[in-house]
Amino acid sequence: MNMPVTGVIALLLALVAMPVQADRIKDLVSIQGVRNNQLMGYGIVVGLDGTGDQTTQTPFTVQSIISMLQNMGVNLPVGTSLQLKNVAAVIVTANLPPFAKNGQTVDVTVSSMGNAKSLRGGTLLMSPLKGADGQVYAMAQGNVLVGGVGVSPGNTAHLSVGRVPSGATVERVVLADVGQGEYVNLELNKTDFTTATRMVDTINRSFGAGTAVALDARMVRVTAPMDNNLRIGFISRMENLSVSPGDDIARIILNERTGSIVMNREVKLDTVAVAHGNLSVVISSEPLIGQPAVAAPEQAQGEAKEKKPELVVLKAGTTLGEVVKALNAVGASPQDLLAILQAMKAAGALKADLEII
Repeated sequence: MNMPVTGVIALLLALVAMPVQADRIKDLVSIQGVRNNQLMGYGIVVGLDGTGDQTTQTPFTVQSIISMLQNMGVNLPVGTSLQLKNVAAVIVTANLPPFAKNGQTVDVTVSSMGNAKSLRGGTLLMSPLKGADGQVYAMAQGNVLVGGVGVSPGNTAHLSVGRVPSGATVERVVLADVGQGEYVNLELNKTDFTTATRMVDTINRSFGAGTAVALDARMVRVTAPMDNNLRIGFISRMENLSVSPGDDIARIILNERTGSIVMNREVKLDTVAVAHGNLSVVISSEPLIGQPAVAAPEQAQGEAKEKKPELVVLKAGTTLGEVVKALNAVGASPQDLLAILQAMKAAGALKADLEII
């Protein structure tokens, strides 16, 4: 598959050039003890228009229906063989947000676990949702909404997964402690010593020296009021403070299946020449003419070649974005780009972590 990547080059170059901006603390951390809890349950969707499970191949669907009918006082004759077409067995999942109270509702996702063709138009029957401890925390029921209406010809809609907005009612509260004693622990989303240090400095400037201390590159401990009302107000003011996070490590993300290449602004290249098939890349550094030898600034040059021949020359300040742009100009496929970047990394010329997904 020879997919061009010009559509993202301009955006990548623009992102690389963007200056670092300050972020709110609430965007950089999570508060220890304040978290979502995953819930899961088994359920039955009924009312399908002949698109349900083929019950001869999914016996658990028939067993579920028989068990449900027995609980409702309906006893089927022994040996009855049900041939249902409008019923599907599903797995129901939901996230229970922190501080959720009894009677509040959350969205649920319904996923077919059999061979149903579509869940569109179905109704999820009452399904208990359990947490990791096996306790029931919510009950789900409602009409299943499935996307894909109006899909253009040639595109296939995914009809075996749907959602029930506000489809689960919370039945059990999960206690969440905001902090431990007099401390509130902030857990950074990304481990970084620089960000942790800057966050401590920012909090101490606003609330006084010694209020915050970095336990490591991942956690900042903050002294907070013991009174719950005062603590909530304190956290509100603290999480809206602005901090400039530390620069991330140079990183390139490659998706070989789609041909996507994403890089950050820290990516740099060293002198290198790489050949791949009928393509070649040359990156070099040479001093500018007229400058003293000891202080001559380096002018980076890059070029991509084909044996056709066709030549694209890059100007001073060669970056990875310019290399990718030059290779694309001579018709390099995403697979060519991936192979060349991997070769650059192996040669030590690519100053970045290369991650393939």
